[in-house]
Amino acid sequence: MLGFLSARQTGLEDPLRLRRAESTRRVLGLELNKDRDIERIHGSGVNTLDIEPVEARYMLSGGSDGVIVLYDLENSSRQPYYTCKAVCSVGRNHPDVHKYSVETVQWYPHDTGMFTSSSFDKTLKVWDTNTLQTADIFNFEETVYSHHMSPVATKHCLVAVGTRGPKVQLCDLKSGSCSHILQGHRQEILAVSWSPRCEYILATASADSRVKLWDVRRASGCLFTLDQHNGKKSQAVESANTAHNGKVNGLCFTSDGLHLLTVGTDNRMRLWNSSNGENTLVNYGKVCNDSRKALKFTVSDGCSSEFVFVPYGSTIAVYTIYSGEQITMLKGHYKSVDCCVFQSHFQRETEHERGRGRERRRHRIGNRLQAPSHQPRARRGARTPGPRDRDL
Repeated sequence: MLGFLSARQTGLEDPLRLRRAESTRRVLGLELNKDRDIERIHGSGVNTLDIEPVEARYMLSGGSDGVIVLYDLENSSRQPYYTCKAVCSVGRNHPDVHKYSVETVQWYPHDTGMFTSSSFDKTLKVWDTNTLQTADIFNFEETVYSHHMSPVATKHCLVAVGTRGPKVQLCDLKSGSCSHILQGHRQEILAVSWSPRCEYILATASADSRVKLWDVRRASGCLFTLDQHNGKKSQAVESANTAHNGKVNGLCFTSDGLHLLTVGTDNRMRLWNSSNGENTLVNYGKVCNDSRKALKFTVSDGCSSEFVFVPYGSTIAVYTIYSGEQITMLKGHYKSVDCCVFQSHFQRETEHERGRGRERRRHRIGNRLQAPSHQPRARRGARTPGPRDRDL
């Protein structure tokens, strides 16, 4: 590292290379945070998390109790030991609270003034963060498993929604109505994800063992269906044109959008070329997946060698994306981990289990390099008040 700093100081080294090297080093050094805790608000399991991409400061969580909590991850007290407080929450007494389990929460990608949530109560709700009131509600005939907004869209405001039915629904936030229906799957849609590279490309995963990529501008819609055998088996073979030998319940694009990771109940994770649908045949070994619904995993961003973080029982398994090597298992939970998120700006990875949250954190790499002042530690939910300071 001293050699990197010296070379950077003299102008012999690209600053981006230094940043990537340090990001990689810190990801490899992730461990349980011993100095930070998160205030516990949820009375049951936490199903979903999302850290807003604008400031990387506020985090949403959605629980099996239907409650949504907004946390402030910033240490405003500047104390070495602190608890992140909940800024506000949509509690059971809120008039617009979800009736059943919240399965997905997501910030509006360009502004912290709005976020979305979907639930087993067959609704997708759009929230005003400042008033904590619903701006719009989309109702569906089937249970909602997952939804996603494009992180790069500038020409549309579509939210992709996966439900118990075989059709993918596209809801337009501008018109307040369901504008498209994508047909092609045979069973329920367990996961949906927009490409971070092209705002019109959408990936969907289903219980029919298939993963499809769509261009929502096309009348036919589906670009191709991923085939684990790369077309080398006869169409008569049962596993032909399937991505996994079981339900596919997890999707995640790499940060550059060039590849797509999928996980299935066959305990396998696969890496696909998102431009042509080719299975890259990277072997990750057995990836334990006992989830009956969407498995929410995440990838790193800005490292020399990118990583994927996958809930694995009561741990988080960390793999190198392009070699398939398992680097480590992040331990600290006592029960099954339901979801995890990674924020590259502060190199913060957070994951939640049923009834308890823990965070792994490293310092920010900005204009100057900051070495970690403390070891990562155990924590529960918490955040500090901000402009949207309201608790319901």
